Amino acid sequence: QVRTVESGGGLVRPGGSLNLSCAVSRSMFNTMDMAWYRQPPGKQRALVAVVTPRGRTTYVDSVKGRFTISRDHADSTLYLQMNNLEPEDTAVYYCNEFPYTSTAYWGQGTQVTVSS
Repeated sequence: QVRTVESGGGLVRPGGSLNLSCAVSRSMFNTMDMAWYRQPPGKQRALVAVVTPRGRTTYVDSVKGRFTISRDHADSTLYLQMNNLEPEDTAVYYCNEFPYTSTAYWGQGTQVTVSS
């Protein structure tokens, strides 16, 4: 199982930026597709972005052009740079492998709140 610790969330005004980080247990990080997911209030967790070990990225339509996913193999860390944030981006953000298994470990996540 991948173990994760997410950080970097907070309260930001619409149009603002945040940079999320996720420290990942090292054993398989360099060989795994990794992703950011988010769970808005009262909704199910959903995929946001994916990055392959070689750095190829995929985004859901709602964040294209605003979010950038990246990874640092030396530190086994996953990042999500979020720009031009919108109230609809309010959610708890998690990282995990992609795709995740039914027995996947989920960290505590990091809360992102976009509000004026």
